[in-house]
Amino acid sequence: MDNKWIKIAGTLMLGLFVAYMDRTNLSVGLPSIAQDFGFAGANFAVTSSLVLTTFLVGYAVANVFGGIIMQRFDPKWVVIWMLGIWSLATMLTGFVTSITLLIAFRFALGVTEGIYWPQQSRFARAWFAPDELTRANSIIQYYGQFLALALGFIILTPIYDHFGWQTMFFITGGVGLFIMVPLYVVMLKKESEAPFRVQSEGNKAKLTMQALGGPAFLLLLFSYISQGMLFWGITLWIPMVVKSLGFTGTAQAVGSALPYIAAVILAIPMSIISDKTGKRVLIAALGLLIPGILLILLPQVEGGYLKLGLITVALGYYASSFTPNIWSILQSSVEPEAVGPASGIINGLGAGGGGTLAGFLVGLLKQSTGSYMSGFVALGIIVVLGGISLLIYGKIKEKQLAVSALK
Repeated sequence: MDNKWIKIAGTLMLGLFVAYMDRTNLSVGLPSIAQDFGFAGANFAVTSSLVLTTFLVGYAVANVFGGIIMQRFDPKWVVIWMLGIWSLATMLTGFVTSITLLIAFRFALGVTEGIYWPQQSRFARAWFAPDELTRANSIIQYYGQFLALALGFIILTPIYDHFGWQTMFFITGGVGLFIMVPLYVVMLKKESEAPFRVQSEGNKAKLTMQALGGPAFLLLLFSYISQGMLFWGITLWIPMVVKSLGFTGTAQAVGSALPYIAAVILAIPMSIISDKTGKRVLIAALGLLIPGILLILLPQVEGGYLKLGLITVALGYYASSFTPNIWSILQSSVEPEAVGPASGIINGLGAGGGGTLAGFLVGLLKQSTGSYMSGFVALGIIVVLGGISLLIYGKIKEKQLAVSALK
């Protein structure tokens, strides 16, 4: 196998694995943190929503502005510095004794991971050919993310149960600072060595709507906001949702991991189908429409196993169909020098903004109705609208290509 698949894609996959462990450790430790910090009672839903989504607020702002500002710097050194800072912030979280400090360190985590995220698209665009992009994105931005979620709850829950939430933060932060930072220094290469680098990237040209692909970019953005709500609305609350369905202990850890295990299993065939057929927009749109319908059907099924099954299929199918393809669509439809900024805008407003809204939506609907399912149904409706938006985007792009071919 070409070294780029190991040195670039493989190393960045491990880095994102660590990033998602650092993002989700709070969801695992939240029950004890709520007890220690005094919000385990009537204020649990509101305070938990605030604490969980603080990361996403910093993440949203940093993705948008970090992607634009950092495009003039070599992505290798950007990701190394960001990884080091967020790992230190994660370790320091284990020492906090107040909600204020907890929020501050989670915000710092969001800012640094937000600056980090767009750099992955720059690596993919610079090191991999157009017909390799879905596979490259699957490794760089997909497997690290969903392997961490598939294995993370199984790994983190026993650590939390046996050693407490503080030790869990020390371990996850330490892995990034003392293992991943040195690995990045050794394995990642400078952008100047990349075979598909854009010579003009890093210039001071203004970012325009035309560079982003025209007004149709807004449809792409809305579809990503809807998926951000789907992903984070489930991911922020999944340990507590699974517990509410009657699963505890090891069963809770495995149940929380199931949707992400399904995502990992389905990713390989879906990536192959996408690259072979080129039907990336259709496959990604179905990755929103079908899961949205499944979430809307949740109140119609009885029993914890059936509800968990619907959630598992919905998230697994969405993740394997939408996530790898959306980045290939973006990288192929915007101007080369706009890849980093566009990735930041999409991920910042989509994951950060949409995720923040979803975190509060699910938490507040749980408080008012007594069930997490009402929040998941609301997410399903929004996600269906996102799938429709992506289909319209595809039709617009087809017409644009047809017009260009006639010229």
